[in-house]
Amino acid sequence: MPKVGIEPVRKLQLIEATLKSIEANGFQGTTIVTISRLAGMSSGIISHYFGGKQGIIEAAVRHLLEQLKQGLLTRLERGDSQNPMARLMMIVETNFSGFQQSSPATTTWLSFWGQATHDEGLARLQAVNNKRLESNLRYSFRQLITNPVKAAEAARMTAAMIDGMWLRSTLSPAQERNFRDSERLCKEFIHLQVERFGSEV
Repeated sequence: MPKVGIEPVRKLQLIEATLKSIEANGFQGTTIVTISRLAGMSSGIISHYFGGKQGIIEAAVRHLLEQLKQGLLTRLERGDSQNPMARLMMIVETNFSGFQQSSPATTTWLSFWGQATHDEGLARLQAVNNKRLESNLRYSFRQLITNPVKAAEAARMTAAMIDGMWLRSTLSPAQERNFRDSERLCKEFIHLQVERFGSEV
């Protein structure tokens, strides 16, 4: 008889093994065999839980998305979540957090973005990620910028800057310093948008 709760543990172990495999081998080089070896489990259990390579790859990406979501929720619970500017700062901090700088996460995000242009399932996850970030930003900007069009534009520009600066930092040889600088510049950009458009009707 299987132990109660063993399935979620095994699934997480397989997802973590998938991230390690992508880090070492990329999306194309990651296979059921590379994952099962890293997890110390049989190949058949991956098919049993996830239906195959595509299923576990998408599960790994959803895991990263969930980590990003939970990271923001944790910051909101601990901080001044009623202050829209504070929430905007927390969104930036979450996207440049230590987890998002870790090697398995950065490698998987880079591989994910490249593969999403060729894979419908990953493209849907990318759309969810984009929509969530922009929606969170827009919610707070709407409380600081009275013109709804300008608030939406500020959210789109900030989302693009977060993604772009994260990408530049990831590809930089001095990652740690660049992540710090990128977080600071994104925060300054937000303040500039509010100062510029906050009084417009």
